[in-house]
Amino acid sequence: MPALSVAVVATPGVSPFHFSVPLMLFGQAVTEPGLFEVMVCAETPGVVRSSMGFSIEVEHGLEPLRSADIIVIPYWHHPDEKPGQPLLDAICDAWARGAEVVGLCLGAYVLAYAGLLDNRRAATHWEFEQDFRARFPQVHLDSNSLYTSDERLITSAGTAAGIDCCLNIVRQHYGSSVANHAARRMVVPPYREGGQAQFIEHPVPTNTRDEAINTLLDYLRRNLEKNYDLDALARVASMSRRTFTRHFLKATGVTVGEWLNAQRLQRSQELLETTSASIESVAEMAGFQSPVSFRQSFKARFNVSPSEWRRAFRGPESLHQGVCPEKR
Repeated sequence: MPALSVAVVATPGVSPFHFSVPLMLFGQAVTEPGLFEVMVCAETPGVVRSSMGFSIEVEHGLEPLRSADIIVIPYWHHPDEKPGQPLLDAICDAWARGAEVVGLCLGAYVLAYAGLLDNRRAATHWEFEQDFRARFPQVHLDSNSLYTSDERLITSAGTAAGIDCCLNIVRQHYGSSVANHAARRMVVPPYREGGQAQFIEHPVPTNTRDEAINTLLDYLRRNLEKNYDLDALARVASMSRRTFTRHFLKATGVTVGEWLNAQRLQRSQELLETTSASIESVAEMAGFQSPVSFRQSFKARFNVSPSEWRRAFRGPESLHQGVCPEKR
């Protein structure tokens, strides 16, 4: 079986990390010879300056895209800047003849500008979700997945998700054994549970233009463990229930229940990351009615369990006790 040819496109202002991911995953990380043949190309051969101040010497123009099996756009420097038409035409022609076209992180913008993602699923960095949706409303953006694949159009979420994406491409072509070996060489998990949801920041309104609501929010943050009903909160704010709910929604943009749930989830994250309290205790301290409702709310928001969150963001218990694992 001939090697799969991979064309990695260097674009102006390319991110060194994003650029290195496909070079590593389809190159040095795969030790079995003859699986991939990697070639770096650019719209204009010559010097391509990176975002970090150093430059890359690129020998090839876009000619390799005419025959490559896999084309990777590792990054795109300006989401509001449309790529050059020669690049857009080249990836469209490549996809039309049967090639896989991959956009890592903001590289998904290049595929979207080319029109390839119209009416298809795609992923990109969560920080650019609103911009991407507004710019390309015809694309079905998946804001949770670490990577997507739809009719040979493959996109990934931000930064390190490019590793997950490229590992999956290796897995799809050569099986789990080859992909797992590549992951071990890079010292990364061959497959990560959950998606972008566990990394997305969900800011909770803390101050508004309504001083009465601000006073109430401050009180609620200090007393999240208590149970509340709208009538009691309306009395605290010295308003009728109807007036209170209207003022709260106008001031914060969310309902009281949504605000409390988001604030309690944020508090639970802090407790999971900074304490050794049991899941039951975390649920109680954060104000959830039961450990079951806590686990359900946490899983629904972040797509991982509280225990999985703790393992991912707190690390081994020994690190917090100042004890080397081998001496425990």
